[in-house]
Amino acid sequence: MGNYSVPSGDASPLRVLLVEDSVLLAARLVQFVRRLLYAQVVATVDTESDAIRYLYESCPDVVILDLHLRKGTGLGVLRALNGATHPKVIVLTNFALPEYRRAAEALGAYAFLDKSRDFGRLSALLLGFVEERSGPRGGAA
Repeated sequence: MGNYSVPSGDASPLRVLLVEDSVLLAARLVQFVRRLLYAQVVATVDTESDAIRYLYESCPDVVILDLHLRKGTGLGVLRALNGATHPKVIVLTNFALPEYRRAAEALGAYAFLDKSRDFGRLSALLLGFVEERSGPRGGAA
């Protein structure tokens, strides 16, 4: 994992909320996001209620969301956001079953990733969010 440069323009870093109950994976995700340079972690939480509270307090641009939490579920977090303007949500789970994927997508998840197979896709997704937010390259947004 190397450093990734900031896209052209003066875009502020993506604000990322991590919702993960594995202490080891949460630490790995924090290090991963720090290396991206165009993103920053605003908080790391491990319960549904803390995730919902931080969503409204920290107004992140992106949420990286586990489905199985210490208390509650990632689907509960998505339900709390349903119908509201909310950040891009990337579900990152060990339980990448089709029924979970359908439920997460129906509740507004932007992406649904398997922790063991799709971890490498995170940086491309986050960079895409930065580029989407900053408008066309080389021109005014």
